[in-house]
Amino acid sequence: MTDNDDRSLHLNAFLMNVGHHEAAWRLPESNVLATTDVEHWKNLARIAERGKLDSLFLADAPVQWGDPGRRPSGQLEPTVLLTALAGATSRIGLIATASTSYNEPYNLARRFASLDHVSGGRAGWNIVTTAGAEAARNFGLDDTPLHRDRYERAAEFVEVSTRLWDSWADDAIVGDRERGVHAEADRVFAADHVGKYFKVAGALNVPRSPQGYPLLVQAGSSENGKEFAARYAEAVFTAQQTFEEALAFYQDLKARVRSAGRDPGRVLILPGIVPVIGDTEAEALELEAGLERLILPEYARQQLARFLGLDPEQLDLDAELPPNLPGEDEIEDSKSRFTLIVELARREKLTVRRLIGRLGGGRGHRTFAGTAVQVADTIEHWFTNGAADGFNIMPAVLPSGLEVFVDRVVPILQERGLFRTEYTGRTLREHYGLPRPENRITAAARQPAVSR
Repeated sequence: MTDNDDRSLHLNAFLMNVGHHEAAWRLPESNVLATTDVEHWKNLARIAERGKLDSLFLADAPVQWGDPGRRPSGQLEPTVLLTALAGATSRIGLIATASTSYNEPYNLARRFASLDHVSGGRAGWNIVTTAGAEAARNFGLDDTPLHRDRYERAAEFVEVSTRLWDSWADDAIVGDRERGVHAEADRVFAADHVGKYFKVAGALNVPRSPQGYPLLVQAGSSENGKEFAARYAEAVFTAQQTFEEALAFYQDLKARVRSAGRDPGRVLILPGIVPVIGDTEAEALELEAGLERLILPEYARQQLARFLGLDPEQLDLDAELPPNLPGEDEIEDSKSRFTLIVELARREKLTVRRLIGRLGGGRGHRTFAGTAVQVADTIEHWFTNGAADGFNIMPAVLPSGLEVFVDRVVPILQERGLFRTEYTGRTLREHYGLPRPENRITAAARQPAVSR
């Protein structure tokens, strides 16, 4: 459990073109050009803000997703898209994924500081390490760097980025026309970082932003991922299939945060949920089944086989997963997601065809078909019983799934006193109840020298 007894529920909208279900684009109402239609994204952002959600989130990877012949797989660069959404909204937080494996700290720190300024303090960075040989080959590598090496690089990347964001004191800019001094030069600091992976002189060419620096989000649930989150994350996006698994993850991560010398109440855990909502439970189940019928099984089998490191011919659509799968320690890509999917299939004795259907909506995140009340009940149960600080809402179909959640589920949560009825802050950190970080460089300079 968190150390904070006065907890507030947090809701993030995880937006993906026409929805998280891989067959959503085949519905008659879907916008097949949604990926590059900025007005589509603005509409989604305004719907989420109407529901007073804490934030919206855009995933990203420096690689072509899937087979573009079979489903929408392109993606606008998220910090660019969020800059457009900042102008279409006024309160909702704006979180983007960016890889520490295929970026450099100076460029990325500058982009996020710029987004934080443009949005008035609403930026967040989902820190990922990027698995997969296909991405590696886009950057001159033959294969994915080792899992532990990716996280080691990520840790140094974050250390350099925060130092760059701190390279301007909050009071550096004085605008003294009479003296002819725009900024006090001794209040701007070089990063002077020399490490294993990076050598950065600094200072950043963007003054310290409204939040000090963006909200730091992390989404890996492997051992390395959880240790990284315990050291750096302020919010954690995770995939958990059952309440018991979510509770165990929550307790484990909060304990790791405490062991790292941080306040567990300042690290918020948000499992993903893919709600399919109907007027009745039967209607919701039929909506879910209708989406499942639109999945192309042969294509989905190829995708699953690639994820599991198998030949597609090893997966019989009407049989369970083969027994001779590799263990998590043999996987260099998404370790925790691999384990989650295999355990789901084994626990529920799913055929490959049924597993494909279960994964079609959320790629391992919990899918839930029911009424608005049933969805609200699930959210309340997980939240009040210490398995979550909030949820990553992943509509199966967009925009309709987000509209239904905002118009039907959110009012129930508000009536129960679980969720805000109005925004009380302006920055993303304020929405999440998290403090603005102190500038570590200026704080260190205020410490008295130790006499010898």
